[in-house]
Amino acid sequence: MAEEKEDIPLFETKTAKGRALYKLFCSITLVGIVLIWVYRLLHIPGAGERGRFAWLGMFFAEVLFGLYWILTQAARWRVVYRYPFKDRLFNRHTDNFPKVDIFVCTADPTLEPPSLVINTVLSVMSYNYPPDKLGVYLSDDGCSELTFYALIEASEFSKHWIPFCKKHKIEPRAPEIYFARNNNFSHESDFAREWTSIKNMYEDMKSRIDTVRANGCVPKEIKDKHKGFLEWDSGITKQDHQSIVQILIDRSNTKAVDVDGNKLPMLVYLSREKKPGWAHNFKAGSMNALIRVSSEISNAPIILNLDCDMYSNDPDAINDALCFFLDEKRGRQISYVQYPQRFSNVTKNDVYANAARATFQIELAGIDGFGGALYIGTGCFHRRESLSGKYNENRGLIGAKELEMAAKPLADCSYEKDTLWGKEVCLNHSY
Repeated sequence: MAEEKEDIPLFETKTAKGRALYKLFCSITLVGIVLIWVYRLLHIPGAGERGRFAWLGMFFAEVLFGLYWILTQAARWRVVYRYPFKDRLFNRHTDNFPKVDIFVCTADPTLEPPSLVINTVLSVMSYNYPPDKLGVYLSDDGCSELTFYALIEASEFSKHWIPFCKKHKIEPRAPEIYFARNNNFSHESDFAREWTSIKNMYEDMKSRIDTVRANGCVPKEIKDKHKGFLEWDSGITKQDHQSIVQILIDRSNTKAVDVDGNKLPMLVYLSREKKPGWAHNFKAGSMNALIRVSSEISNAPIILNLDCDMYSNDPDAINDALCFFLDEKRGRQISYVQYPQRFSNVTKNDVYANAARATFQIELAGIDGFGGALYIGTGCFHRRESLSGKYNENRGLIGAKELEMAAKPLADCSYEKDTLWGKEVCLNHSY
């Protein structure tokens, strides 16, 4: 019976509906384009005739637009959609889910406010996934003590937010978005009182973070409460600073629990070293540093990377991705699972196509029909071994202090010198 269950796939692939009609439409359009080209060729004005150059210019433009249209149909010719089966995943893998490391990248506390960043962090810390198998890393390329302070605040708030999310199965799990959308319920209920308490707690935290950001520095009385602020001194700048690795929530610590006594996900702050004269390689360099540092601390076989302004709107996103990675027949052929982006602040009719629906719902799915969607830089689950080679278990380091010291050299700007990092290992620096 167990063998029969393993033969059942964890996901299926379906071709989009209406493709025959679309291909007929494409064929008719192609005939029209060719006829226009033929007409232009047969009726080119002779030398010296009026309008000859305008005619040739129009013909050249129509050839370019026609070729562009033909090329774009490659991304729309075979549109497929993937459907995971989480119930089969849970029946087959009850206790042996893999660890997952989540990377959130930010670079500037002015352009990317810390209160926005921690909403993304809190949304992934609240995933419906065993917290002892979840590690969240915030990469701060701006090396801002303001962002570090916001992450400390988020680590405390998560002790209340995560159990609230899981108890009431709320969505989305970015508190700013959730509280803005959901307030239509009876204010006399127990849920309403808990909702109000958590909302007030969140607004107080956000107010403290925004006040510190407006002042441009963290008050001394706050700095004295956390040893991590010792990393910042008067000589630190965005482009010149040492590596900083701080484990804010250590899952090996028995005291790292929420208000209900459940384990919390690991939470790590990283700011890789930057020095004048050393290329930092932008986001690719940040991702490579995250891969190295996380391999020393948690070394999960699955990695999710997110931009700091892209909160997760599905608490089961990890389970959906695992349906592809853990499928017995095709799972080993899959190196990454790309999720489409969704936007919550576009207008109802989206007349300027800010949500890029054609790209995410049709074209990426069409490219997937020919062997796999493109990596778009965020919302993507990777196998660690597909990025940095053969996966090995972690090295057995236990204490947070020991892990921090071991991880710091891996984030140094000179680490990649004369190596294949950024060329053949991990993300290419042209990204």
